[in-house]
Amino acid sequence: MDRIAHIKPVDRKYADLAQARWDSVAKPLRSFGVLEEMWNRIAAVQRTDMPNIFNRAVVVMCADNGVVAEGVTQSDNSVTAACAKEIACGRSNINVLADVYRAEVVAVDIGIARDIACRGLINRKICKGTANIAVGPAMSAAKAEQAIQTGMDIAGELANKGIKLIVTGEMGIGNTTPTAALSSVLLGLPPDAVTGRGAGLSSDGLERKIAVVKRAIKINSPFSDNGVELLAKLGSFEIGGMTGLFLGGAHYGVTVVIDGVISAVAAVLASMIAPASVDYMLAGHVSAEPAGRGLLEKLGLRAVIDGELRLGEGTGGILLLPLLDGAAAIYYNSHRFDGLGIERYVELK
Repeated sequence: MDRIAHIKPVDRKYADLAQARWDSVAKPLRSFGVLEEMWNRIAAVQRTDMPNIFNRAVVVMCADNGVVAEGVTQSDNSVTAACAKEIACGRSNINVLADVYRAEVVAVDIGIARDIACRGLINRKICKGTANIAVGPAMSAAKAEQAIQTGMDIAGELANKGIKLIVTGEMGIGNTTPTAALSSVLLGLPPDAVTGRGAGLSSDGLERKIAVVKRAIKINSPFSDNGVELLAKLGSFEIGGMTGLFLGGAHYGVTVVIDGVISAVAAVLASMIAPASVDYMLAGHVSAEPAGRGLLEKLGLRAVIDGELRLGEGTGGILLLPLLDGAAAIYYNSHRFDGLGIERYVELK
């Protein structure tokens, strides 16, 4: 965890230089909206007004959750292993999108309950799933730190390969339940306001899930501003690994994209551990889960996609890539006022 102390805010001067280049493009000022702001954030992370995101990856953290024993999901945890194998072998939803948007997919076993024989799956298993948060803490503080360090390590390995942008993803049956519990605490909202249907619960199932979230909060007393402690009490290994990806991106100078609500919870935890890490984040989309919008607002981040997505695996986050590619095309290749011989737009007071 020593690396966290070295996380510093980005140098905003590079964002300002990037904005100056945007302003030279023959178009109304700020007319590419939030995408201009996002591109400027990438410039600040890369410390240049000529950033690039050609090398990018999606990291899918895979693990199981003991709270599945409470009947909060449609399926059992065998599905986690099956889906993780499909991702690692290149056959899942995220792989299809990654092929289109030129991104490497990295599947990580950070805590799957079963052992999987698959060459493409990176084995960083901490243990075989978390404990049941409805009866006690999800994990020890030491395991929470290990999950975070695992994510930071993977961010560092990708940075050493030249990756400039990481999309966060997860696969873990039952992980919307710890997400709801953490969201309730982080946003100061009652469980029924932040708990959604996840992969598709019935109304009775949703009521049962809300009751489990309430019990988890009551039993674990997770009222703290310590992100590691909150992760240990109510979290999951996937959330811990993604928290580490956000912190690792900040340490190694890589932009990290938030996917859905589970990823957003990890981003908030990262911001509690190292506030400057938010400078290195982008919001991929607004999740359909109830807490999604509030978590992004807590981070002060805006998304440009609001399509009621909740598929997971990083599938919502990766959809930001073609929009950023479009922004890059205009930024680098569009006609400019100087070349046209016409006056620039000026900002009116």
